[in-house]
Amino acid sequence: MTRYTVTAERGRRWWVLQCVEHPGAVSEVARLDQAADAMQEAIAFVAQVDPADVEVDVRPAVPAEVGTHVRAAAHLREVAHRANREAAAESRAAARVLRDAGLSVRDVGTVLGVSHQRAHQLLAG
Repeated sequence: MTRYTVTAERGRRWWVLQCVEHPGAVSEVARLDQAADAMQEAIAFVAQVDPADVEVDVRPAVPAEVGTHVRAAAHLREVAHRANREAAAESRAAARVLRDAGLSVRDVGTVLGVSHQRAHQLLAG
């Protein structure tokens, strides 16, 4: 499978698409989520390859400021994901200590501020 880069520029009503590697492969779509499918066919036609062998990476042209926000959001999502994993590990550890101290699963849930079902999941995990 070959990966192709496609630029997408917003016109008045349509996204205008063009393949970087095969500039003759162009298309238009109403919505950006349609770009990969439309360009897969266009690239396959121009490059004379099977559409199943075409993988498309769509790069929408947006103001530089948007890219800054997108990168910041992606970074913050990763930080949040990491924090959630760490919080879950700490909750599991706390649940085990409480259970080993003789607390019921319901009491473990109450101490941790979660339902008894969640406390059971934490103890099983």
